[in-house]
Amino acid sequence: MTSLAQLSRVYPKLLAVRKAAVVASRQLNLLEYQSKKLLEQSGVAIQAFRVLEGRKDEDVLKDFNVNEYVVKAQILAGGRGKGHFDNGFKGGVHITKDRSKVIPLVEKMVGAKLITKQTPKDGILVKSVMVADSINIVRETYLSIVMDREHNGPVLIASPAGGMDIEAVAEETPEKIKTVPISILAGISRAQAEDVARFLEFKGPLVQTAATEIEKLYSLFQKVDCTQIEINPLAETDDGRVISVDAKLNFDDNAEFRQKDIFAMEVHEDTDPKEIEASKYNLNYIAMEGNIGCLVNGAGLAMATMDIIKLNGGAPANFLDVGGNVKEDQVLKAFQILTSDQNVKAILVNVFGGIVNCATIANGIVNATKVIGLRVPLVVRLEGTNVNAAKKILQESGLKIESAQDLDEAAKKAVQAIS
Repeated sequence: MTSLAQLSRVYPKLLAVRKAAVVASRQLNLLEYQSKKLLEQSGVAIQAFRVLEGRKDEDVLKDFNVNEYVVKAQILAGGRGKGHFDNGFKGGVHITKDRSKVIPLVEKMVGAKLITKQTPKDGILVKSVMVADSINIVRETYLSIVMDREHNGPVLIASPAGGMDIEAVAEETPEKIKTVPISILAGISRAQAEDVARFLEFKGPLVQTAATEIEKLYSLFQKVDCTQIEINPLAETDDGRVISVDAKLNFDDNAEFRQKDIFAMEVHEDTDPKEIEASKYNLNYIAMEGNIGCLVNGAGLAMATMDIIKLNGGAPANFLDVGGNVKEDQVLKAFQILTSDQNVKAILVNVFGGIVNCATIANGIVNATKVIGLRVPLVVRLEGTNVNAAKKILQESGLKIESAQDLDEAAKKAVQAIS
């Protein structure tokens, strides 16, 4: 089997697949203004802002009087300031002191696609714009709180070198990084918060101000089940305030039942609709460019399956891990998602029944094949728990299902089926 490094040159979307293979978790993405709303609700100091979707929302600016306005297109991508729109307008971030120019700027952004270094080549459609108070920053610092396995709990990471790539700071000037483990039971102490504030080089009364902001951020971290809060920069302003200027929040998807309001804000700007549908059924799906659909249980086995398909001259159409607790209705949904891809010319099912019962998979395959009226070749390799009963189910179904004894044989049959 080839290495992951070799595979990354073979599969254009392997980076996403590798991420999925490490942990089958839901990546909740929030727009900038959504993250700032969560901070604001917890009393964290942020820039005052409003959100508009066009001229129809002009009234929200009536009581918004500031010296300077920052107008920022809201998409899930960086580099907005240097980006350009498909309508020819330049820049996803503009600053103006003239309030009368705000709405015209908003209208040039909303409804157009913003193209940056981090977006697809066609860009991402802008549906909303954040208009914020432009603050004068004297100094930028970095602060994050993250769940860390090594410390068995939350860890606070701080640096006086904010507004920069924190990985580069850690590599080039490690003395500018401070790591503070926090007791999951006791939480952050005032002494810890003040010590971090001093390390961030806040002086005089601002030590207490910054410490309070750090405490509020930790409170939010716990309250909304974050796995990470990253503030870059945590800024000192010319009028003596400590402001969280930009925030990135990651959430524990296992806590979705407690955080329904937050997960309801999820944005799917450039996500494949099939990926969204798969996540609703706890299926881990990533589309690729090939023509052999894969249904596998286990991320590692899915990687191996894609690898062997490629080694046999084929090309996988997807990464699809149904997990260890898969039910028949999930198998049906998996088949529906696979066949919704017009590029799929054959399907390969590769299941090793450890936790999962092979008979459950077999019943799901038979039911799915009948329900959707499967018209492409289907190759199935089953091994493990209750495999003999599973094979009997497939044989007695009367359906055109090609069986294979091992993965290599299954891959060869799938490739041959479309040759």
